[in-house]
Amino acid sequence: MTMGMANQITAIATEATAMSDSTGFLTALRLSDSMLPVGTYTASYGVEQYLNDGYIESADELGELIEGYLRGVIGPAEIVALGHAHRSAAAGDLEGILAADERLGAATLPAEFRESSEKAGEKLLSLLVEIDEGPFAAAEHEGVVAAYTDALETGSTAGHYPVVLGMVCQQSGVGCLEAALVSAYSTVTGLLGAAQRLGRFGHTDIQAQLSGLFPVVEAICEQYHDVELEAMCSFAPLADVMGMTHERADRRLFMS
Repeated sequence: MTMGMANQITAIATEATAMSDSTGFLTALRLSDSMLPVGTYTASYGVEQYLNDGYIESADELGELIEGYLRGVIGPAEIVALGHAHRSAAAGDLEGILAADERLGAATLPAEFRESSEKAGEKLLSLLVEIDEGPFAAAEHEGVVAAYTDALETGSTAGHYPVVLGMVCQQSGVGCLEAALVSAYSTVTGLLGAAQRLGRFGHTDIQAQLSGLFPVVEAICEQYHDVELEAMCSFAPLADVMGMTHERADRRLFMS
């Protein structure tokens, strides 16, 4: 092989890697965008009830609440489930993905939280199957994606959003840690956005809290994205109570 040909091959490989990295990055941006129509904007996961009951008066208290969510639920439950689903999808292990669905459902106590997660997961899967033309669309016709879709359609699995997101990210070339960051970031911005739409906080307060939560998001994703499924846990008792109370509230803007 001539030096010129070797250089050409290296250049092509470098360009292909850059294109792959760019596609993965753009996919991550797309999946974390609030414009993605999967219905997560209709969920406050109890934040509405905290505000209605007067438990949150300041932006700092809102930030502390969301940090508690990150450390007590999002990291040790949702990110663990997402990471397991991502690894299982890479191995073509349908049973592993179904196990993540089952365990996350068991760890999510308020019925509204489970229903919101299931609706968003089902919508994400059906949306991407319908509109995508890349690797995910090709995978939809065979292998683990097709098998999981069948399980969802027959009611054999719940289709929780973090689990579906983990599988979708893996099939779309987004790494496990990056997928965890997408999930945690989307959850945090969703909770902050819910508080803002309830009319309690302005844009500046919300953005300040988001900046302050970045280190927590990074830390919990680093800590939990590769944890074994058996270690999943969830501990946010007051959030669970607020979620259950919200189910019977007379005044509700959000579905959870």
